[in-house]
Amino acid sequence: MANAAQAFAFAPQVAAERRIRAAVLRNALPFVVVGAIWEAVAHLGVFPAQFFPPLETIGATFVQLTLSGALPHHALDTVLRLLAGFALAVVFGLAIGVAMGRSRRAEDYLLPLVAIGAPIPGLAYAPLFLLWFGPGNVPSVLLVAFVSAFPIVYNSWTGVKAVKEIWLRSAQAMGADDRRLFRHVILPGALPYIMTGLRLGLAQAWRILVAIEMLAAVPWGLGWLIFGAQEFLNTDVMLAGIAVIAAIGLALEKLVFQKLEDFTLLRWGMVTT
Repeated sequence: MANAAQAFAFAPQVAAERRIRAAVLRNALPFVVVGAIWEAVAHLGVFPAQFFPPLETIGATFVQLTLSGALPHHALDTVLRLLAGFALAVVFGLAIGVAMGRSRRAEDYLLPLVAIGAPIPGLAYAPLFLLWFGPGNVPSVLLVAFVSAFPIVYNSWTGVKAVKEIWLRSAQAMGADDRRLFRHVILPGALPYIMTGLRLGLAQAWRILVAIEMLAAVPWGLGWLIFGAQEFLNTDVMLAGIAVIAAIGLALEKLVFQKLEDFTLLRWGMVTT
C-alpha cells in the first residue's frame, strides 16, 4: 500500500518531466536534422571548406571570438541599437495604428502615407538617413525605428478595426467610458494582431540593422562583423555572427513575446493552450 501511495504521489511529477523531455526533443529535432544535413554537405566536399565549413570549425570560431570578448561586444552594441530603434517603433507604431483604427479622419490622412512608405525596401532609405544624420548610431537607430514601425502600424490598425461592434456597443450600454472601453474591450480584442505586428516589426528591424551597421560605419556590431568577415572570406566568422543573431531572436521570442502572450492573451482568454 505504501509503495502504491508513493507511486500515485509522484505520478504528476513524472508526467510533468515526460512533457518537458518531449518538448525539448520536439524543439531540438529541427536543429538536429539541419545540423546533420550541414555536416553531410560539408564533409562531402560539395563546396570548398573555406566557403562551407563544418560545424566543429564554426563552433571553434564561436568559442574563440567569445573568449576574446569580440563577439559579446559586437552582440551588445547590436542589441542596444535594436532595442532603442524597436522601442521607438513600438511607441509610434502603436499610437498611429490605434489612431487610424479609432478615427476615420486619422485613417484618411495617414493610411495613404503608410501605404506609400511601407512597400519601399528599408535599405533604400539608408542613404537618406546617412545624409541627414551622418554616420554612427543615430541613423542606425532611427532607420530601424522607421522601417520596423510599418508592420506595427498595419497590424494595430487592422486589430482595432477587427474588434466586433457588438462588443463595443455592449460595453457602452453597461456604462463604459472611452478609457475603460479601450482597456477592457479594444486592447484585448486587437492584441493578437498587435503581437503579430510586433513580431513582424522585430524581423524587419533585424534585417535593416544588420545592413545599416556596415553602411553607417559603426565600429562595433554583428552586421559590421559579418560584412567585414566577407571581405576576407572568413565564412566561419560570418556564420558565428549569424548564429548569435538567431540566438538573440530566439531569446526575444521565448523570453519576451511568449511571456507577454502568457500574461495577456492566455490570461484574457483570447487564445487557448
